[in-house]
Amino acid sequence: MRMGMQFRVRGNSPWGRHLLPAALILVFLVLSASQNANALPAFARKYGLRCSACHESWPMLNYFGQKFKDNGYQLMNDHDAPIWQNASYWPITLRITPFWSRESTNKIAVDTAGGGTGETRLTTTGFNLSGLDILTGGTLEKNITFLLVPSSDETGAFHFESANVRFDNLLHSPWLNVKMGKFELDSFISEKRTLTLSGNGGGYQLFHFIPVGDGNIFGQLGDNQLGVEWMGHSYNDRTRLSAAVFSSTDGNVDLPYGQNSYTAFLAGSQAFGAGKLGVQRIGGYAMFGVAPTTYLTSAGVPIPGSGLGNQSFSRYGFEGLFYLGPKLDVQVFTQHGSDNAWFGACYGDIISGTCDPANNNTTGILPAGARNPTWNGAFVETHFVWNPQFTIFQRSEWVRMSQQAFATNPSNLGDIDNYVFGYRYNPFMTSRAGFAFHNEYSWLRQRGTSPVTATDLTGNSLMLGFDFDF
Repeated sequence: MRMGMQFRVRGNSPWGRHLLPAALILVFLVLSASQNANALPAFARKYGLRCSACHESWPMLNYFGQKFKDNGYQLMNDHDAPIWQNASYWPITLRITPFWSRESTNKIAVDTAGGGTGETRLTTTGFNLSGLDILTGGTLEKNITFLLVPSSDETGAFHFESANVRFDNLLHSPWLNVKMGKFELDSFISEKRTLTLSGNGGGYQLFHFIPVGDGNIFGQLGDNQLGVEWMGHSYNDRTRLSAAVFSSTDGNVDLPYGQNSYTAFLAGSQAFGAGKLGVQRIGGYAMFGVAPTTYLTSAGVPIPGSGLGNQSFSRYGFEGLFYLGPKLDVQVFTQHGSDNAWFGACYGDIISGTCDPANNNTTGILPAGARNPTWNGAFVETHFVWNPQFTIFQRSEWVRMSQQAFATNPSNLGDIDNYVFGYRYNPFMTSRAGFAFHNEYSWLRQRGTSPVTATDLTGNSLMLGFDFDF
């Protein structure tokens, strides 16, 4: 379940600003009495591994955990067999996060006494729940593996976040692995395993960025996609390559958009040793696709699945994971994005409400002055892993428009600044259950997007939660 840019309306509390420092002090007081941590429940029960074997900090993978995932959740030994343990055992993990938060937005639209519409700040506090993830995965037979993640939002509305089957080590080669279904795009910086959870910092802005007034929802790297993927890696997993082809539906089922529109995603990375600093990894990715802007209509309403008039879009960039010592690592991610001018003029999406469904490319004539919107962005995320139980993290992220869809738009319209800081403390994690105290503060600003005055819109979130799985 992705968390994109959100300006949630919650409340203010005079003691809220003192809550995070107090919680940090409490954590350090109990840190010395903590127990040894063990692996995540689903695979821990099967393999008897400690959490630090696969996770730098749950749920973020380390080098060994990435290799385990690349091998199709297999250790490549006899324990991989689904009949290795009692057949009544069901390898499943349930994860949810109850939390308290303070959410503030500087400008929301409100009715005024004179009958017009104005803007005001709204801040609220309260208790809430995250959505629920139900994760099961592993081997169906040796070298035939699966991942199934039914997931709900906080209201209990379910969807399938992941559902795929993978054929591993075809022809006895780690370079031949084929997966089909719904899956996360292959990036070693994973939004599905991010440490951040707050309303304004839980997701990577670059993974979901859409320019203001743009109708292309199909280029979001953070949304799991429906398609097929080839992935290959060296025996030691230092070299990784992948290529995926999927329907241009943003992961929505039943082909609700185009009749024949597809997107390709290519990724590759290389890891190398850096002495005492550890194993570093650098890589790159490219996404190229087409999606519809023209739809058949019935009584003037676009018909889902009838899309034609495919137009192009692209995303590409660099990613890196650098260890600066045994406790400190830095993730770097960059992106250059571009959409066809038809998308920039708000054609394409007829389902999610990004644009007016009446925008239908039936004339083949672009609006006057329309051009391709382009942008550049980057984020830097740092993790200080005191030990596998206690991690401090921060992320700084920026998105800058380099060309607006219309020259009449302000040059910085839609630019984003996002800053996140927090920590996770696991007092215990056994093969039965995991539990984490999670405290986080995030601040987000987007230029020119307030609902009435079109000035800067900002939001901040303070979160204290209990993230647990079993």
